Amino acid sequence: MSKHLRGVKPAVHPDQEPLTKAPKAPAYFSPYAVQEWKRILPMLIARKLICKADLGLVEDLCIARGYIRQIETERKQAGGVIDKVTFGILNRAILSARQLAANLGLDPVSRARLGAAPDQPDPNARPNPLSFRR
Repeated sequence: MSKHLRGVKPAVHPDQEPLTKAPKAPAYFSPYAVQEWKRILPMLIARKLICKADLGLVEDLCIARGYIRQIETERKQAGGVIDKVTFGILNRAILSARQLAANLGLDPVSRARLGAAPDQPDPNARPNPLSFRR
């Protein structure tokens, strides 16, 4: 069985044409989405993992996180009450944001994968009991 069929993600490497400067946030963004854009884009640029073609993913992540913050702000202003329709929107935004963040290397597992060189063995890995040294 191929290792790609087992759910193992390939190692991520710096892009060949990474962005060096953060573009301005899109004009249609909410204030919350703009804050998220300004928060995450510098990290992605510093890691040299984002190119112009990836900006759509970043936009989607910022919009989803903007919805999350907007819904939470409105819920708090309404005395903590949330209806089931708004909860459904919030839940889908959280799931989408989590998936997009993982694709962009913004969650702990993805960051760990990005930080390790592909040819370095895992220091916490158990030795294979079937391998022998002569």
